[in-house]
Amino acid sequence: MADPKGFLTTGREVAQTRPVAERVKDWNEVYVPGSLLPIISKQAGRCMDCGIPFCHNGCPLGNLIPEWNDYAYREDWTAASERLHATNNFPEFTGRLCPAPCESACVLGINQPAVTIKNVEVSIIDKAWDSGDVTPQPPERLSGKTVAVIGSGPAGLAAAQQLTRAGHTVVVYERADRIGGLLRYGIPEFKMEKSHINRRIEQMRLEGTKFRTGVEIGQDIDAAKLRRRYDAVVIAAGATVSRDLPVPGRELNGVHFAMEYLPLANKVQEGDLTVPPITAEGKHVVVIGGGDTGADCVGTAHRQGAASVTQLEIMPKPGEDRNANQPWPTFPMLYKVTSAHEEGGERVYSVSTTHFEGDEDGNVQALHLIEVEFKDGKLEQKPGTERRIPAQLVTLAMGFTGTDQSNGLVQQFGLELDQRGNVARDESYATNVDGVYVAGDAGRGQSLIVWAIAEGRSAARGVDRFLTGTSALPAPIRPTDRSLLV
Repeated sequence: MADPKGFLTTGREVAQTRPVAERVKDWNEVYVPGSLLPIISKQAGRCMDCGIPFCHNGCPLGNLIPEWNDYAYREDWTAASERLHATNNFPEFTGRLCPAPCESACVLGINQPAVTIKNVEVSIIDKAWDSGDVTPQPPERLSGKTVAVIGSGPAGLAAAQQLTRAGHTVVVYERADRIGGLLRYGIPEFKMEKSHINRRIEQMRLEGTKFRTGVEIGQDIDAAKLRRRYDAVVIAAGATVSRDLPVPGRELNGVHFAMEYLPLANKVQEGDLTVPPITAEGKHVVVIGGGDTGADCVGTAHRQGAASVTQLEIMPKPGEDRNANQPWPTFPMLYKVTSAHEEGGERVYSVSTTHFEGDEDGNVQALHLIEVEFKDGKLEQKPGTERRIPAQLVTLAMGFTGTDQSNGLVQQFGLELDQRGNVARDESYATNVDGVYVAGDAGRGQSLIVWAIAEGRSAARGVDRFLTGTSALPAPIRPTDRSLLV
């Protein structure tokens, strides 16, 4: 165990964020560089090394959290990195982006603040990169088998890395101009700097993984021909169809999906654009959707110089403590203040948009909303609560409804879909088409980065068994499994 009395003698401390006035003027990560170094060993020492580590169950990856907490407490960073990578290909991604269901399941969290698992994780991997402990792991021999991976988000990258290390020749196809999927263009730079993606991609290149950007399967290459070209295919195309808001005025200029708005800001940071075609500068901005994507829009609007930012959520404001129907160790729905919310703006709960109002040139200039409440399990509008707020840029961040079927990929493969519109798969992540597998949001529906990586690893094992009859890759989670979170 780490420090036997650590949970009694050490209070919870987290990474420091840079002052708001400073960070909204740039796109660097919001945290003070090096702020975890003086405290992280003691924070890891708060881990109680429970007899039954519920944090394992809270994490879809099954991360060996008490083990690498112990190594971090002892400052054996090389051993900590080895245990961290035993279950997670990309801890620098999850350590920055995951909502940390492991911390909600931490036994210490029953009556004290939970262990800062996420901060320990990111400290371990950042130290590993700095010390040179993260190196390419090319296979000892090649199998002679070829695999195509469609999509380069966390699920596709995890599957590709696992299969490459198993000895197969893997090619990752990405329809965007750079590798990374939503990690690249859906996550703002202030939340995760893209240098973290770039060095992982370079590691994978040196291991033997090949990448093809600007290629959309179903459009540029017929899916059926791709299947004939490779011994197996992994579909990790994500759930990229944004949920729309079909109300009057939706067609007005200035009303955009979040995934139309956020990538353009990232394009500026990549050096592709000087000014984004869609910008919040000087505008009254309304973000519809109270989740993480909505918060990303809020933070982006602040950095672009919005006149005001308002975030709308149709559900009631969550409480600051667990509800009785969300007991430990389940993941509770709590009021969450992200770094973007610290930077300003207004959050409005229990409201629904009725329509958008435009000017004579067809540009959105206002949004009309009404308060809603639950009655008999249904959301109903409250008469007399209508109001109008200014809106010159509206971003729709209400989640995603499924895999893109407009490019022909699903039809050309002949894939079956489940009742939710996701690509159907069996216990080994195999679809109804022989040799075609699916991982991540494309098969699961919109979910978390930890689920994407876990499913990519699991699908890789299924593919490896299909190609060779056996597999030394880690045992998979089943597609029907549910963590304490989902």
